[in-house]
Amino acid sequence: MDATDRVSPVGAGAAGAQPAGAGRRGRVVGLALACHPGPALAVTALACALALGSGLGGPRCALVTVAVLTGQLSVGWCNDAYDARRDARAGRRGKPAADGTVGPGAVWAAAAIALALCVPLSLACGALAGTVHLAAVTAAWLYNLRLKATALSWLPYVAGFAALPAAAALSMPGGPWPRWWTVTAGALLGFAAHLADTLPDIAADRAAGIRGLPHRLGDRGTRLLLPLPLLGATAVLAFGPPGPVDAGGAAALLLAGAAAFAGPALGRRWRKAALAGAVAVAAVDLALLLVRGAAAV
Repeated sequence: MDATDRVSPVGAGAAGAQPAGAGRRGRVVGLALACHPGPALAVTALACALALGSGLGGPRCALVTVAVLTGQLSVGWCNDAYDARRDARAGRRGKPAADGTVGPGAVWAAAAIALALCVPLSLACGALAGTVHLAAVTAAWLYNLRLKATALSWLPYVAGFAALPAAAALSMPGGPWPRWWTVTAGALLGFAAHLADTLPDIAADRAAGIRGLPHRLGDRGTRLLLPLPLLGATAVLAFGPPGPVDAGGAAALLLAGAAAFAGPALGRRWRKAALAGAVAVAAVDLALLLVRGAAAV
């Protein structure tokens, strides 16, 4: 979930007094911001790195990347459009569909178009690879529409992150099955991403009636749990492949351990510290995977 800073009445009035000539530009910018560009680009970049590391050629890698991007755009726009009324009541900043910058109908239309493009692009990567990716996109839509407020809120994140290395491997010629440790590490990182992303907004989300897993665990429980899947993901990548753990695997474990525990510990001083720590661990894991050869993806 995004930040939930309150919008002051003065700020709201100023926004409503924008010149008419700026309206179209404002709507375009608002539509771009409504797709959750940060997470969308981060996940797309991760998919691109996995595809490149797995040995996919330029055109095939580009196809995987664009398929993932359209899926992420559809999910982001769906999230903002569906939550527009609740975000407006809560006075959330950075929510174009809620503050009137762009209408929810336009955001829904953008989500539908992105989803319509995602289907053929995903299937063009291969029937099985496309099915895996589309299943992950479906899970993300279900998160937005229903699962976010339930004890199964973690499931779409696990499915989505596990699908990335699986889809990259299945897109290769012959569609080789992905290594179990890459899929398991992706699933653990997805679980951690859900905890870290939700942690700063637990109190505000509870007030809005959202009761996902982190909200049920509470602030303290989520902080205590978060390092476990982060360390687990790195450990799986270090110990999963055949052979002894090398210096790179040991260094990755040390770095991931430091980031995994520092993030939640610093969370009371910097509200995004836990998420930053999770991103740092994901970067370490990706580097470890690529150095060892993502043909093992």
